[in-house]
Amino acid sequence: MADIGWGNLTNSEGYGRLGDTKDDYKILTYDDAKVNYSTYMHGAHAMFYSTHDFTLWDLYNTRAAILMQMRFDGLLGFPGGLIDQGEEDVVSGLNRELEEEIGLDLTRFCIKDENHLVSFLHEKKNLVLHFYAKEVSMIEFREIELKSLSAPDFGSEVMGVIRPPLFTMGDGKRGLPAFLTNSFAGNAREELVYAIRHLKLLTDTDLQESLKEFEELMKSKNSSE
Repeated sequence: MADIGWGNLTNSEGYGRLGDTKDDYKILTYDDAKVNYSTYMHGAHAMFYSTHDFTLWDLYNTRAAILMQMRFDGLLGFPGGLIDQGEEDVVSGLNRELEEEIGLDLTRFCIKDENHLVSFLHEKKNLVLHFYAKEVSMIEFREIELKSLSAPDFGSEVMGVIRPPLFTMGDGKRGLPAFLTNSFAGNAREELVYAIRHLKLLTDTDLQESLKEFEELMKSKNSSE
């Protein structure tokens, strides 16, 4: 394929390159990230979720709805993006991105400092990523989903929103383990797993079993390539 360059993405495409592993990221405190890594590029993403007790086919407790998205680059991730350096703080920049990407009603659902969940450092990329989580009711969650279809970036930067399955099916592989084998932007997979564990959306036992099956699926996938 001919190299057509990166155009307006020249200065930022490196942050989204494929090949990152969970070992490339280490957890930082929010204060450490702001004070000691202020000169690094910062990005922020948010997870909207709603817990519920819906059972699918009288078999699988779906446990919670989580909003993720298919990005323009074919990768799965959470809404958000890079923060304009020197122009805005992290939360303001994140809310701007959420308004553009999913049409978020900031008068009702804006992200606040108290929604901060975790921050990560990618030393080689000089990149700090902040992750936020906000719980809403199921009715509000559906409103956010539907509103995303009329967001400014829908169909261009955002290809659609999806909900990851939090259950594992009878073969022990389909459901969450299979979902985790998809290609994720940056450390979005690790952010999802961190949120599931920290917010107790699954029991530790169920999550560990899902992660074990995911790793087995990845080994099988890699050995067949």
